Amino acid sequence: MASWSFEVRKATVEDIPEIQKITQEAFQKYMELAGLTGKIAALEETYEDIKRDIETKEVFVAYIDGIPVGSARVEVFPDKTAYFSRFGVRLNYQNNGVGKAIMNVVDMAMRELGVKKLYLHTASKIFSLVRFYYGRGFYIESTSTDRGYIRALLCKEYE
Repeated sequence: MASWSFEVRKATVEDIPEIQKITQEAFQKYMELAGLTGKIAALEETYEDIKRDIETKEVFVAYIDGIPVGSARVEVFPDKTAYFSRFGVRLNYQNNGVGKAIMNVVDMAMRELGVKKLYLHTASKIFSLVRFYYGRGFYIESTSTDRGYIRALLCKEYE
């Protein structure tokens, strides 16, 4: 691990096929852990959907030794809030600091953009994800069942 070459950078259109693979792998696992069946938007998105996100949002990709292993997207709003989504790390690279590295880059970008609050949703029953987000400074603001399962709305405040 210590000899890995590690990089997190803004995504380009060349990253779209790999972002799609990362998202598919991570969100299939998310569905399994949350006990979900049916369809979720993350697994339905197209090349064009991801391209539109790269053009309109902050989209990040993590690489280890030149291999794309994680990605995340952030939509920044005029009221200085932002929404974090499509966060995923390839299963073989989880628990190696990839997610933390992505979050660190997101935190730096949010501070540079003057964002005051960053929000995200996650399945409340996936303890490992809730714990991860708590460890990164998020707290649960509310829960909802609008998607057919209990989702927690988490918030992180920036100074």
